[in-house]
Amino acid sequence: MEYQYPIDYHWSTEEIVDVIKFFEHIEAAYEKGIERDRLMSAYRRFKEIVPSKAEEKKLCGEFEEISGYSSYRTIKKAIDAESGQKIKM
Repeated sequence: MEYQYPIDYHWSTEEIVDVIKFFEHIEAAYEKGIERDRLMSAYRRFKEIVPSKAEEKKLCGEFEEISGYSSYRTIKKAIDAESGQKIKM
């Protein structure tokens, strides 16, 4: 995709890479599908970096605005799914 991911420049390089991986997993769920456990693992790491619900909502809202992909709906579907299922939006 041709857009910039929402990131906080106070994060370390590793944290920036992990947040971008999370958003790439959201993209994958929309574009081709992704295995639930991989998505949830990336989400757990994202939550380690962004523990605040308000900050999560802000970043995910920015991502949805530029990409059209909803992190909230994707994670909700993954939470409701069983381990091993493929998440396809």
